[in-house]
Amino acid sequence: MAGLGDPQGDPFLRTRFVVPARPVTFLRRERLVRHLDQALGTPLTMVNGAAGAGKTLLVADWAAARERPVAWLTTDAADQGPGMLWAYLLQALRSAGVSLPDGIGCPADASRVPPTLPARLAAELSTRDRPVIVVLDEYDRVTDPEIAEQLEFVVHHAGDGLRLILVTRTEPLLPLHRYRAAGGLTEIRGAELAFTPEEAAELLELHGLRLPAHATQGLVERTRGWAAGLRLCALAARESPDPERYLKEFEADRSTVADFLLAEVLRRQPPETQDLLLRVSVLDRFCPELVNALTGRADAEPILVGLCRENAFVEHLGQDRYRLHPLFGEILRAHLRVRSPGLEPALHQRAAHWLRGSGSLAETLGHGAAAGDWEFTAGALVDDLAIGRLFTGLRSDELAELFSRMGPEATGPATDLVRAARELSRRDLDHGLAHLRHAEQGLTAEPGLTAGRTRAAEWSPEGEASGLVAARLSCALLEALAARLTGAPGRAETAAATAESLRDQVPAHLLDRHPELIALLLAHLGSARLWAGRFEDACAALTKVTGAPEGASTALAREDSLGRLALIDYLNGWPGRAERKARAALTETERYGLTQPSASGMGRLVLAAVAVDRNDLGRAQTLLDEADEAVESHPAWRDPVLDAGRAVATARLRLARGDTRAALAVAEQSVPAAVVSPWAEEQTALVVSAAYLAEGRPETAVEVLRALSDEQPAWAVGAARAELAAGRPRAAVDLLDGVRAEGRYGPAVTVRATLLRAQAAHEAGDAATACRLVARALREAQRDGLRRPFIEAGPWIRPFLGAAAPRGPAADRPTPGAPPPDGPPAPVVEELSGRERDVLRRLALMMSTEEIAADLYVSVNTVKTHLKSAYRKLAVNRRGDAVRRARELKLL
Repeated sequence: MAGLGDPQGDPFLRTRFVVPARPVTFLRRERLVRHLDQALGTPLTMVNGAAGAGKTLLVADWAAARERPVAWLTTDAADQGPGMLWAYLLQALRSAGVSLPDGIGCPADASRVPPTLPARLAAELSTRDRPVIVVLDEYDRVTDPEIAEQLEFVVHHAGDGLRLILVTRTEPLLPLHRYRAAGGLTEIRGAELAFTPEEAAELLELHGLRLPAHATQGLVERTRGWAAGLRLCALAARESPDPERYLKEFEADRSTVADFLLAEVLRRQPPETQDLLLRVSVLDRFCPELVNALTGRADAEPILVGLCRENAFVEHLGQDRYRLHPLFGEILRAHLRVRSPGLEPALHQRAAHWLRGSGSLAETLGHGAAAGDWEFTAGALVDDLAIGRLFTGLRSDELAELFSRMGPEATGPATDLVRAARELSRRDLDHGLAHLRHAEQGLTAEPGLTAGRTRAAEWSPEGEASGLVAARLSCALLEALAARLTGAPGRAETAAATAESLRDQVPAHLLDRHPELIALLLAHLGSARLWAGRFEDACAALTKVTGAPEGASTALAREDSLGRLALIDYLNGWPGRAERKARAALTETERYGLTQPSASGMGRLVLAAVAVDRNDLGRAQTLLDEADEAVESHPAWRDPVLDAGRAVATARLRLARGDTRAALAVAEQSVPAAVVSPWAEEQTALVVSAAYLAEGRPETAVEVLRALSDEQPAWAVGAARAELAAGRPRAAVDLLDGVRAEGRYGPAVTVRATLLRAQAAHEAGDAATACRLVARALREAQRDGLRRPFIEAGPWIRPFLGAAAPRGPAADRPTPGAPPPDGPPAPVVEELSGRERDVLRRLALMMSTEEIAADLYVSVNTVKTHLKSAYRKLAVNRRGDAVRRARELKLL
C-alpha cells in the first residue's frame, strides 16, 4: 500500500522519514557513538534527554553511517492518534527499503488501529535474517498508552528481527524494568549527553570561538553541558567583539538559560529576519513560498537557508520544507503578541488563503478557523465537496469541534450549509432543515456569494461556477439525508435527481477525491426507498454504494448499505443470506480501524433478529444493546428504517421470552415518518398478532391481520396461523394456497408455512402427511439453523420431531445411491483434514467458493482443491451431498 495517503487522506509528509542533516558545526562525540553501537545487540534503545540535548543529531549521525538504511520516523504524527502514527511507521519502513506484504494492513482512521496490524507486523519482522533498525524521534510526543502497548507488543514478538531506538525527552510508557532485567535495553541519558569541557571547547571552535579553559569550564557549569545552550551561546557570543566578556554578562544577567539565549538569537538577527521568524511562528511547517506570502517579500528562501546554516533553531526537513524548534516557536509567538497585537489572526488568514491554493484542505481549515474567517473556512469545505466528511467517521468529530467555534455573526450559504450538516449529523432536524433552507435561499438570491467567495480579488467565473455547483450538490446531499431521516422517499428521489444533474458539472478530481459524497447520497436514497417498501429499487441504490471505491471515507456508507441489504434479505425470509451480509457490513469499518461501534448499528440489528429466529436469545440481546450503542455514536444514521427494525426485533425477542405485554408495548410504538412503510406495518402487525395468540386471543389476532390485508407471503403465514388457532384449518390452508411467492421468500417464511400445513394435517388426522411435512420443514430449516418456528408451533409437533428428523434424502423424493433412512451411514475411509472441515463448515452456510476463500484468507483454487479432496473422501460429487454426508457422519 506504499504511496497512498495518510488516514486523513493527505499525502504522507516525506520529511518525517528523512534522517535529519547535521549542521557544519556538528561535533561527533565518539564516546556516544560507541555506546550507541550497542543498540545493535539489544531490542530496545532509549536516548533520553531534555530538549536541545543533542539526542536527534547524535542518532542521526550514527544512522547515516550505517551500511544498511535505517527506518527513521519523527513521531509528531502521534499527536493525531494511534492510527496516524502506525500509518507513518509502516511508510517509514517502506521508505527505508523494508518490503512489507499488503496483508499487514494500514489504519484509515487517525484515532484507531486495526487490531491485527501489530501482530502481523511482528510476525513479518520476526522472519528477518538481519534486524530492521527503526528510530522513533521525538517519541515524547507519544502519550497514548494504547500506542505504547502496541509498540511494546511488536518489539517483544519481533524478536531479533527488530532493533528499536527511541529518541525522547521523557520516560516512555514501556516496561523498561523488564528489558533492564533481561539485559535488553541500551540507555543514553541526559547526564551522558551533556558536553564535557573538552567537548564544549571543540564545539566552540567549530563556531569560530576560542575561549580560555576557565571560561569554557564556567559556561559548561552554567549550562550543565546542554547542547542547544552551548550552540546558541556560541551563536550569540561570536557576534560580540569580546566573547568572553559577553559570556560573563550572560552568566550574571539571566536566570534561565533557554529564555535568554532564544531572546538573544532573535534580537541579534537583522530586522527582516526577525520579522520573518515572528510571522512563521504561527505555522507548524512552512516552505519559502508560504513564508513569502506571510511576509509580503520574496527573500524567504535565502534567509531560511542562512538560519539553517547558523543552526538558529530553524530546521530544514528536506524537500523545501522547514520548521522552527518547538520551544523557539512558542517564545516567538509570545513576542509576536507583545510586539504586534492583532497580527496573529491576520497571519493565520494569509496562511489559509495560500494553503487553499496549494490543495492542503486540513491546514486551510485550521488556519481559517484560527483567523476567525468562517465564511472562507466553510467555503473551503464546501468548495472541496468535503461536507460529507462530517458524516464519515474519518474527521467528523474534529471538523465538528472546529466549526463549533463559528459564531452567529458568520453568514452566507456556505456557513449555513456547514451548520445544517452539523445539526443533521446530530439528528437535530428542526435546526438542520432551517439552516438548509437559509443556504438554499442564499444560493438562489445571491449566487455570487457561494462558498465564501466574498472578496473581489479571488473571484473568477470558472471558480464561481464550480463553487456554485459544489454548494448545490452539498445541498442535495443534505436534502437526501433529511428525506431519509424523515421517511420521505419522494424528497429523496428529488434530491438524487438534482445531484445526478449536477455531477457532470463538477470537476472529476473533486469527485475522485471525495467519493463519500455520492456514496452517502445513494445510501440515503436506498434507505428511503427501503422505507417505502420498494425493495428492488432500494437494492439497486444500496448495491451501488457497496461497489463504491474502497477506502475509509466510504466505509461507513458501505457498512450501512450492506446492513440494509441484509435487512431486505431478512424481511424476505433469508436469514442465512442476511447474516452473511450483516457480518460483511461489520468488517467494512473494522478493517480500517474506524470508530467502533459501527455506523448505524443495522448490521448488528439484523444479526440480533437472526439470533432470535435461531432461539439464541442471549446473543440477540447483546447484539441489540450493541446496536443501541452504535446509534448513540452515530445519530445521523438513525432513520425510520432503523427505528422500525429495532422495534420489531426487540418485540420478537420479548415475545420469545414469554413477555407478551412488553412485546406489544414495543411493537405498537409509533415511528414518525412522512409516509407509511408497508413492510414496517406488516411486521408490526405480525408481532402484535403473535402476541395475542400467545395470550390465547386468536380472534383478536385474526382481526389485527385482517385489518391489514397485505396478501404477501409473510402476512399470509401469520394470518393462517391465527386462523388455525381460531379453529378454522380450512381457512388457514386457503390462505397459504392463495400465495404465490415466486421464489422471493426464503425459509424463514416457507418453513413456517410448511409447519402450518403439517398442523392442519395433524388436526385432520393425517399423521403421515404431517410427519412428511415436518421432515421437510426440518430439512429446510437446518441450513439456516432456524429453531423458533418449531418452538412457536406448539406442543402438537413434539411427537413428530423425532420421527421426522432428517436422516437421509427427502421421503417424497429419493436420491439414487443414498443410504436407507434407517441404516447407519458408511464410514469415511480417509479422515478429512482440518482445512477440509473448515471448507465444509462454510459450505454448509451456503457460502460461495469466493466467499470461502476470502473468509479463510486463501485462494479460490486452494478452496477448490480442498473441495475435490473432501468429495473424494466422502464419496460424493456435489456440494449439497457433501454437506448432507458430513452431517450424517457428525463431521459438522
